[in-house]
Amino acid sequence: MKAIKKKRTAFKIQRRLMTELPGLGKAGALERRPYPPGEHGNKRRKYSNYGLQLEEKQKVLFHYGIREKQMQRFVLRAKRSSQSNWVSTLIRLLELRADNIVFRLGFAPSIPAARQLVAHGKVLVNGKKLDIASAILKEGDEIRLKDSAYSNQVYLQSKQAPRLPLADYLVKEEKGGFETGRIQSLPDIGHIPFQFDEGQLTSYYSLKGGK
Repeated sequence: MKAIKKKRTAFKIQRRLMTELPGLGKAGALERRPYPPGEHGNKRRKYSNYGLQLEEKQKVLFHYGIREKQMQRFVLRAKRSSQSNWVSTLIRLLELRADNIVFRLGFAPSIPAARQLVAHGKVLVNGKKLDIASAILKEGDEIRLKDSAYSNQVYLQSKQAPRLPLADYLVKEEKGGFETGRIQSLPDIGHIPFQFDEGQLTSYYSLKGGK
């Protein structure tokens, strides 16, 4: 029952934003009802510029499964470390989160499922257990699951029907009979796996005074 409710919530979020967000899991939110909840037909509500900017931010929050305060910290970190395109730096940080990397490697069918694998100590980075889902990984890091986790239904489900193709900043190979991933280069804004308007997010945080 909880799984059904979570699926319905995920679908409702994607329909409201009119965007498939792969991090939420199963696809198909817009196939049968390609319009926001509560609306009949294809006519969309009219939004102010601020409303459009807010939607773009919400896409990022919901896809990566982070809260507003976490987002603000990431934005500040990105702005401090980038003299030009801080949004690209922001996406790089989010893509390098451990839970996202586990998801993008196809070890889990969604980012929440990947987060559970990390939290339960089922993920190894460079041979050592990592249980902090928000940890930012680095280029060259090797990621795999504990041997016992490869028979877990979460992994098997994802292996049978991966939510996304393997991103080109990652590589997978078989070691000792098990899939192992590696970060072979750094991701950038082009790797965000949904329709995204960089300018709207930039404008949103400009209005917020950099927060």
